[in-house]
Amino acid sequence: MRKILTLILCILLAKDFYGQDPNFSQFFVSPLTLNPALTGKFNGGYRIAGNYRNQWPTISNAFKTGTASIDLPILTNRISEIDRWGVGVLALTDKSGNGILNNNYLSLSTAYHKGLDEDGYHQLGVGFQGTYAQSRLDGTKLNLGDELDANGTWTSPTQDPLNNVVFNKNYFDLAAGIFYNGATSDWNNFYFGISMYHINKPKESFTDALFYLNPRVTVQAGGYFPLSETANLHLSAMHSNQASARNTVAGGAVEFLLNQDEYAPVSMYAGAWLRLKDAVIPYVGLEINNEWRFGLSYDVNTSSLKPASNTRGGIELSLIYTRQPRDPNARKLNCPKF
Repeated sequence: MRKILTLILCILLAKDFYGQDPNFSQFFVSPLTLNPALTGKFNGGYRIAGNYRNQWPTISNAFKTGTASIDLPILTNRISEIDRWGVGVLALTDKSGNGILNNNYLSLSTAYHKGLDEDGYHQLGVGFQGTYAQSRLDGTKLNLGDELDANGTWTSPTQDPLNNVVFNKNYFDLAAGIFYNGATSDWNNFYFGISMYHINKPKESFTDALFYLNPRVTVQAGGYFPLSETANLHLSAMHSNQASARNTVAGGAVEFLLNQDEYAPVSMYAGAWLRLKDAVIPYVGLEINNEWRFGLSYDVNTSSLKPASNTRGGIELSLIYTRQPRDPNARKLNCPKF
């Protein structure tokens, strides 16, 4: 029993004091995990986003994370045409240690974006997000010290009665954020935002020990600018801080227009991001009809984990579908394009 409780304690200590929340290299296409104030921040009827990440697969499938979300503007006929009120739903699942620790989240978010000028080029938004979280530690998948036989395999029967116990923990979480975006014309945009997750510092422990989830503060900034009639430069960066863990990612991609069809444009993205002291992240993307956008990135590990990971940081896939306005003449706000 002492062995398994010690292991649980180590997992919790690592998570609470040294680890971080699940995060994506393609943070720029995961809006509801980046900042609640991004809810409804787009031009269109609704937006569906999905992300999948497999990090350090050579280290016993260390982390597998997936999300699915939908958000949309509401009351568009009752508020100012330069304002936007959005609501959204996010589901996230995260598996650690080859499925030993599972975390599942269901979030509801809302944000209101207020136009700051009559043309709608500048907006300031405030958003909130509430999350129901479920954590599960599966003791049946743990390999304990007394299971290791003389041949180095995990075949000996354990004497620990908790080896077949599954631990569960549920809690409610709260997040909030603000977001500003501006433009000087219809062809560029720049933005800045800040968000805080785990504002209420929920208790996250499978035992009676008092371990609390530390607040995470994330700052994000970026923009896009025309390079030519057929190319745009997209830049983005974010920095998050949670207890002693810090995560800084910055980079950009060039968008190349592949055809001249005004009603069915096709664009390709190519670029790279850098996670400070951890990985180089090349990225390619494809956008069709201003609605579908596919993204693929791969973390090339550059940290001290290179020997264990074989320089394989992890693959990440993203997909966003944005339903275009039914009325082609409807007024469009100058929203950021990530």
